[in-house]
Amino acid sequence: MGDILKNIEEELPKGVIENSFFEGANIVIYTKNKNFFLEGEANIREAVNKFKKRIELRASEEILLEKEKAEQTIRSLIPSEAELTQIIFDIQRSIVIIEAKKPGNVIGKNGELLKEIRNNTFWFPVVQRSPIINSKITESIRSVLYLNNNQRKKFLNDIGKKIYKEWDPSKLDEWVRLTFLGSGRQVGRSSLLLQTPQTSILIDCGIDVSAQNSDRFPIFNAPEFDINKIDAIVLSHAHLDHSGLIPYLYRMGYKGPVYMTTPTRDLAALLALDLIGVSYKQASTPLFSSSDVSEMIKHSICLNFNEVTDIAPDVRITFYNSGHTLGSAMIHFNIGNGLHNFVYTGDLKFGKSLLLDPAVSHFPRVETLLIESTYGAKNNVFPSRKETEEDLIEFIKKVSSRGGKVLIPELGLGRAQETMLVLENAIKEGKLEKIPIYIDGMIWDINAIHTVYPEFLSRNVMSSIFQDNNPFTSEIFKQVGSAQERKKVIEEPNPSVILATSGMLVGGASVEYFREIADNEKNGVCFVCYQGAGSLGRQVQEGLKETNFIVDGKEETVPIKLEVKTIEGFSAHSSRSELMAFISRINPKPKRILINHGEQSRSLDLASSIYKSFKIETVVPRNLDAIRLR
Repeated sequence: MGDILKNIEEELPKGVIENSFFEGANIVIYTKNKNFFLEGEANIREAVNKFKKRIELRASEEILLEKEKAEQTIRSLIPSEAELTQIIFDIQRSIVIIEAKKPGNVIGKNGELLKEIRNNTFWFPVVQRSPIINSKITESIRSVLYLNNNQRKKFLNDIGKKIYKEWDPSKLDEWVRLTFLGSGRQVGRSSLLLQTPQTSILIDCGIDVSAQNSDRFPIFNAPEFDINKIDAIVLSHAHLDHSGLIPYLYRMGYKGPVYMTTPTRDLAALLALDLIGVSYKQASTPLFSSSDVSEMIKHSICLNFNEVTDIAPDVRITFYNSGHTLGSAMIHFNIGNGLHNFVYTGDLKFGKSLLLDPAVSHFPRVETLLIESTYGAKNNVFPSRKETEEDLIEFIKKVSSRGGKVLIPELGLGRAQETMLVLENAIKEGKLEKIPIYIDGMIWDINAIHTVYPEFLSRNVMSSIFQDNNPFTSEIFKQVGSAQERKKVIEEPNPSVILATSGMLVGGASVEYFREIADNEKNGVCFVCYQGAGSLGRQVQEGLKETNFIVDGKEETVPIKLEVKTIEGFSAHSSRSELMAFISRINPKPKRILINHGEQSRSLDLASSIYKSFKIETVVPRNLDAIRLR
């Protein structure tokens, strides 16, 4: 494989290739022969079939239609129904990025319109969806990626060279090892180190936002961890307990790629920037800066679900929908060309929700499975989805009837959007009176990102967005965008529902609302997501009667008199029964199951039940444990 570019060139007609480059694991062939560009796809398909790699044919710069004329041509070809928003030329890679509110109208039936654009301009068209709700973070990310095109091209080419360098098959029978740097018998700071004799891959790198000491971070001083020897980072999803320290790694000198889905890239960047803001509000020094977040974006390589790609000479990955949050993925690692197959579920939801389709349970091969256990104990039984929704609606009606406000602290990513869909349906069906529903914190920004990537949502929500019936832009939702607006919501005498981050009452707008409404027994707080040990949310759940806040530099004691409600059935994590159902239905059956991401008693309980029910070897590693997979 070391001479793969040369071998591909030898398969194609002589003299048609000007040069060739890697774009990560993909291969790009450039030609200045117009006839071959227009008619050479059959030759490219033959090469793809022979080498089993993704190969793209692009035009060399000298035959590209000049940008002004190309833009005129593109605009003349694209129908007005597409609602074209902008055209960006990436001349270093011969790509034209076409952004539109309705990308399907740009692609055309069976891709015919894209083909026409390509044949008339010689540019390689890439279509992107414009946010229906204005998304500053998506715009910023796209500008970062296209601002330094030469740097990006060189980075991707260097990654490809590393992936396709010669590897020694004789080493493949030695070992594959997994070290737990975090998430062992705990929820938070997820981070795993996957190693072979040649390759080191970091899987997730999160922060425990509810912890107060060094336990917040993965154990980087483990002897196995050397930032200079990490070949790649693979990120399952954007929640801070999985993604929060990745920008810090770039601050500390990491220069390699981070693999994730496109929605995860946008959301991880947004949450990282919010973490910086929270640090400033708490008068503490942020762990990293916005420039470190930019480095993460510049080094990102995004994959779709079910897309197979090499990330090292001896490791290939595929992302599968995990059903947990927008773009969240289970990661299938094919190590050593079939030597060992390892699946990391990350956080998964193997059950029905309005926002996302359930996690998949079929894989090509699985020898080892690592599964979460957030709700893995026998008593972690959720009510039915119907009962759960009715419970929330009845609580809101109860609090509203006495003139109170309902605060729902939300994980802005995923959980808040699910709650919004439930409330919109309830009002639409007449189950809930139309009262103000205020959306505060970064929830609105996350809503915008959801509208950019509807193909990652459930079929029903995706269909609604495609039909211009976007549930996230419903008139029942009121955006709160400033401290003044927040004050008005708090002082408003009428009943209302407030969705605000963070979900554990640890920083964010939810803490400010809680501080202001907690001492009034007419009000209520409803917890619909997991509350980390030590968080204010967990303490309130467990009966805390008063708490202290720092207001304008002074400590203020606030009595907690509002009604406290917990509804677990909305969780984006799988319940105990859903976890067991996933193990029952996974195909093929793994030979061994590792369990992480759960409080110790829940992890051990789940492991015991899996072994008794399925007679599969189960292990519950501690942090710093190194497990030999092969």
